[in-house]
Amino acid sequence: MNVDVDVPTLVEQARAGRPRAVARLISLVEGASPQLREVMAALAPLAGHAYVVGLTGSPGVGKSTSTSALVSAYRRAGKRVGVLAVDPSSPFSGGALLGDRVRMSDHASDPGVYIRSMATRGHLGGLAWAAPQAIRVLDAAGCDVVLVETVGVGQSEVEIASQADTSVVLLAPGMGDGIQAAKAGILEIGDVYVVNKADRDGADATARELNHMLGLGESRGPGDWRPPIVKTVAARGQGTDEVVEALEKHRAWMEEHGVLAERRTARAAHEVESIAVTALRERIADLRGDRRLHALAERIVAGSLDPYAAADELVTGLTEAS
Repeated sequence: MNVDVDVPTLVEQARAGRPRAVARLISLVEGASPQLREVMAALAPLAGHAYVVGLTGSPGVGKSTSTSALVSAYRRAGKRVGVLAVDPSSPFSGGALLGDRVRMSDHASDPGVYIRSMATRGHLGGLAWAAPQAIRVLDAAGCDVVLVETVGVGQSEVEIASQADTSVVLLAPGMGDGIQAAKAGILEIGDVYVVNKADRDGADATARELNHMLGLGESRGPGDWRPPIVKTVAARGQGTDEVVEALEKHRAWMEEHGVLAERRTARAAHEVESIAVTALRERIADLRGDRRLHALAERIVAGSLDPYAAADELVTGLTEAS
C-alpha cells in the first residue's frame, strides 16, 4: 500500500544532509512511486552540480575497493560524496545483495558520505533502471561527487558511459582483461583507465598492452582527450590521488571544450526517451486482450496488413487517445 509523503519537507531534509530523507527519496524512485513526478519536479532546480564518475570493469578487478579509496580521497578534500553501488539482483526477492555496502563499511558512519546499494532487477547494461533518478537525488541532496559502481557483469557494462560525466575502466593483471576490453568495447567508453592490483606480476605488461590497444583505436585530433592509464593498489590506497588528479584533469578538459554540457544534455535526452518508451510500453501492455490489438493481429495473419503498418496504427491510436 502506497502512503503519500510530504515531498517538499522530504527534499528540504535531504538538502540538509539527513540520510533517512535521501534514502526515502531513492526508495520512491526505485519503487516507481505515484509521487515520483512530484519528487523529480522538486529536485530539478536543485540538481546539476555534482560530478558523476562511473566505475566499471570485469568482476574481481577491485571496483568496490577502488570506489572506497576514491571516497576517502574526496573526503580528505572536503567533498560530500554519494555512492550508488549497483548489485546483482537476488533471484528470490529482487533486492540487492549489499556486498558493496559491506566492503565500504569504513565510511558508514561518515555524515559526508551516502552509500546506496541498488538492485539491477534484471536490467542489462550493469546499471539499475532507476539509476539516473537516484543520481539526481544525490546531486540535489548536496553531494559534490557521485560515484556509480556497476554490477560487474563484463561485456554489458558499457551503459555507464551514458550515465556518467567521466567513465573509469578498471582492469587487473592476470585476468585476461586486455582481450576482454577489446571484446566488450570498453576501449571506446573509458576516459580514465586504472590498472588495479599493480603489486601483482604482470601489471606493467597489462598497462603496456592497454596503452598499445588504445593507440591502435585512436582517431583523435590535436587537443582531444587521451585517456591516461593509472596504476593503483586500491587496497592500500596507493595511486588513488593520481586517479583523482586524472579525473579532475578530465573534468577541466570537458568544461574547457564544452563536452561536459554535451554529455549532460545527451544523458537527459536518453532519460526522457527511456521514460517515454517505458510509458508507451505500459500502455501497450494494457491493450493485451483489447479488441484493437486483436483486430490488428488478425489482419496480419490474414495478410492484409504487415507488422510495421500495424505498429504505426497502434502508436497513432495511442497518441490520439492521449
